[in-house]
Amino acid sequence: MRFFVTGEQNRQMLLNALVLMFMGYVFLLWISNGMMYFHKMDLTADSVIAYYLGSEEDFTQPKSYQSLLEVTHFHLFAMGMLILTLTHLMLMIDVPTLVKVWVSVLVYCSAIADELAGWLVRFVHPYFAYFKIASFVLLEFSLALLIAVVVIALIQSRRKALRKHSSYY
Repeated sequence: MRFFVTGEQNRQMLLNALVLMFMGYVFLLWISNGMMYFHKMDLTADSVIAYYLGSEEDFTQPKSYQSLLEVTHFHLFAMGMLILTLTHLMLMIDVPTLVKVWVSVLVYCSAIADELAGWLVRFVHPYFAYFKIASFVLLEFSLALLIAVVVIALIQSRRKALRKHSSYY
């Protein structure tokens, strides 16, 4: 009863709504990440190789060390903050700890692999294009999984709170 007298249920519902709005924003980020990837290349090794090593047919230059460094520098910070926020939200929901651990490891490893893969294609061997494709797909999948798990848990929590709130009146 104290929960309703002090208004804590309203703060919890507001926090829930704010996090759901944030998750909508993250979903749009997820969509734009995929769109940016497919604007530059597709899921074929040839397109990845042409993007990083350049193409005489398309008159494109290989990616420079500086351009890769600038993108990596920004992505390491931005993706790190995004993944930290999303995994932190996942820690607060009611799913088994083993699921939390595996999803967290999956998303962190795929994000690092996705950043590393471009460097490997450009400076080690073109066959790392397959690694780039796999790491991108895994990153998109793991982010989608993380977004879905958090959103579903928030919606279930919201429904439960609304049922509890309506049963008091």
